[in-house]
Amino acid sequence: MQALVNRLWYDRLPGVHWLLVLLLLPLSGLFYLLTSLRRQLFRLGLKASARLDVPVIVVGNITVGGSGKTPTVIYLIELLRRNGYRPGVISRAYGVEFSGCKRVIAGMPASEVGDEPAMIVARTQVPMVIGCDRVAAGQALLEWQAVDVIISDDGLQHYRLERDVEILVLDGKRRFGNGLLLPAGPLREGRWRQRTVDFTLVNGERAHSEEFEMALSPGNWRRVADGELVSANLTESLADNPLSDNVAIAGIGNPQRFFDTLTQLGVHPVHQHAFDDHQAYSLAAIETVAAGRGVLMTEKDAVKCRDFAKSNWWYLPVDAKIAPEFEQQLLTLLERR
Repeated sequence: MQALVNRLWYDRLPGVHWLLVLLLLPLSGLFYLLTSLRRQLFRLGLKASARLDVPVIVVGNITVGGSGKTPTVIYLIELLRRNGYRPGVISRAYGVEFSGCKRVIAGMPASEVGDEPAMIVARTQVPMVIGCDRVAAGQALLEWQAVDVIISDDGLQHYRLERDVEILVLDGKRRFGNGLLLPAGPLREGRWRQRTVDFTLVNGERAHSEEFEMALSPGNWRRVADGELVSANLTESLADNPLSDNVAIAGIGNPQRFFDTLTQLGVHPVHQHAFDDHQAYSLAAIETVAAGRGVLMTEKDAVKCRDFAKSNWWYLPVDAKIAPEFEQQLLTLLERR
C-alpha cells in the first residue's frame, strides 16, 4: 500500500494513477476545509494554545513520509549540548498505543515507545517523554528532568503547543510531490507553510533560496544484535564476492534513500525489500525475505530487531551534516527568543 501511495504522490505517471488522484481531490478539498478551520480557531483564540517554561524547537514537515527528521533531532541534541544547553525531546510515538505520557528509557523496546523515540534515546540518552498531547508531554518532561530547551520530534501542525523555533525538513528529491493536500497528495498543509517557518533544511539535494542543505553521512556498520562496531572495512567486504550474498531491507518513509546510499557505498545486495514505515518486525517476516542470507538495514529498523537478530544482520547509522551558517543562526535565534 505504501508503495502505491508513493507512486500516486511522487511519481509522474500517466493513465490510471492520475485518475485515482482526481477521484481523491474532493477528499483533499474536505481536508483543506477542516485544517483551515482548525488553524483559524487557534488564530482567533477559540482553541487554546499553551507555552512551556523553556524554549521549544519544533522539527517537522508538511509532507507525509520520511524526510530526515530523526537524524535532524539527533543533530540538534548534540549541537545544543556542545553549546551548554540541556535539551529534552518530546514525541507523539507513532503506532504505539498508551494513555497519557510515558518516559522513554534506554533499552525500552520500540514496541512500547515507538521506533524513532527508541532510536533517539539509544543514540543520545536524551531525556524524552512521549504522548499524543505534546503540551502535556512537555510538562511531564520538565517535571522529570532539568532541561532548558525542548525539541519536539514532529508536531509542526500541533498548534496547541506554542513554539519558539520551527524547522521544516524536506526530502530534496521528493520535495512537495504533486503539490496536493492529503489524500490526493502528500501535503499536510499547503506549500505556503514553508514561508512561515524559521528554517528549511533540504535533505540530499541542492537547496533553493533561503534554504539550507543537509546531507546524511553514513557511519560505520554495526551489528544489530548487540550494536557492536564492525570492522571499518566491512563496506568493502560487503562489496566483495564472498560476502555479497546479502539482502537489504528498509521500513522508513523513503526506503529508496537507504538503497541509494548502499549503491553509493559500493554495496550491491542481491535483493532489496521495502517494508512500510514503522513496520512491526518479526523474525519470520525478515527470514521470509532474507532466506538465510545476511541482512542490511537502517538504524531505525535495527531498534525493532535486536531481540531476535542474527549474527549476520547489520545496520548503518547516519549523521546529519548541516552548514555552519545554520548552526549560528539557530543558536542566535534561540538565545534571542
